[in-house]
Amino acid sequence: MSRFSATSCVVASKSEYMVSVFPMLSDLTNPSPAPQNRFSVPDKSGHFGPYGGSFVPETLYHPLSELNEAYKEAQADPNFRQELNALLKSFAGRPTELYFAKRLTEEIGGAQIFLKREDLLHTGAHKINNALGQALLARRMGKKRIIAETGAGQHGIATAAVCAKFGLECKIYMGAEDMRRQALNVFRMRLSGAEVHGVEAGSKTLKEAINEAMRDWVTHVRSTHYILGSALGAHPYPAMVRDFHKIISEETKKQFLEVAGRLPNELIACVGGGSNAIGFFFEFLDDPSVRLVGVEAGGRSLAEGEHAARFEGGKLGVLQGCKTWILQNVDGQINPTHSVSAGLDYAAIGPEHAYYRDRGRIEFAHAGDEDALEAFRKLSCIEGILPALETSHGIAHALKRAAEMSKDQILCVNLSGRGDKDAMEAARLMGVEGLPKMTFA
Repeated sequence: MSRFSATSCVVASKSEYMVSVFPMLSDLTNPSPAPQNRFSVPDKSGHFGPYGGSFVPETLYHPLSELNEAYKEAQADPNFRQELNALLKSFAGRPTELYFAKRLTEEIGGAQIFLKREDLLHTGAHKINNALGQALLARRMGKKRIIAETGAGQHGIATAAVCAKFGLECKIYMGAEDMRRQALNVFRMRLSGAEVHGVEAGSKTLKEAINEAMRDWVTHVRSTHYILGSALGAHPYPAMVRDFHKIISEETKKQFLEVAGRLPNELIACVGGGSNAIGFFFEFLDDPSVRLVGVEAGGRSLAEGEHAARFEGGKLGVLQGCKTWILQNVDGQINPTHSVSAGLDYAAIGPEHAYYRDRGRIEFAHAGDEDALEAFRKLSCIEGILPALETSHGIAHALKRAAEMSKDQILCVNLSGRGDKDAMEAARLMGVEGLPKMTFA
């Protein structure tokens, strides 16, 4: 099986939203019990304990403040929620199904395996939940130009789709390496009318795409809204993105009570920045009987530059707007990352995940490239469901966990996206010969 080689990472200056040198997190905080309820964070300044905040140039303070006020007003406006719920149903396709993977359960021989089918949503992943919410906010603020970053392309497609629906100008920033890996998604974005800008700097992946999107926003703050795609960045993005995705866990809890008459024993989700995971976990944070596990990208190995598992060798630092757990060296320079999945190939994790890890409420594991590819194959051939390579990391860990659990226990994986976009890249990595060339870069 062929593998990607790690690429060098050109580290941005402080003006490009990367400030780092901090001691190890264990030197700064001590684990403590989970908070009294899931609505206790963030505080008014956007902090989740020691994490989060707003570390941005002065130019961005006003648009972030404007966004925060617009979001608070929208939350209090029943018409906003009514319109969003209607769009989530008619345009996105909610609610999504809770699916019992019967054959996979029988194959593993342990816990009952369920899948929350976010892959069935319009545009192919959970990303549409947040894109719709933020597009409505942009319209509310009178912003007619939208920018976004994307790694695996699913957030880019969701953003392009909602911009097409609302008649908004759309520009997507994407690393050149990710454009190669996700050529089909690039074509789909352009079909929806979006301009896709390839970023050639550094590792040519998600971190660099975010840098370019933020530079654009600084230059065009009056006319432009930045639809950030994950639960990270400066306040209010982490909490806002979480809130737009918490519908995943609200549906999941209701569906389990209807189908099984009880809550599941364990929930598992892949974690890049962390939007699908925090949305899937949120409604269960106050249910200590439900184990919550986020799965990061273990890459080729846990050697420096070979993975994107932030809790394996990372440090506390500031990256692209917020303080969180980051893969960086002793000088505070951001380490190169690697994952078979473009959507998990990122050096930082959302601040709310770091907060709950400290408090012992969300646990974190990692799955390597080969395990993810095997899970990609196994779910496809046993259940006829093609998962995204991001999701395949969660599936890989779930297969191991299910085998360790008893048959009367229930495990649920958030199937955050479908794998059509990854089929050609997975075939290449699996050594399939005679593949047609596909490039829309």
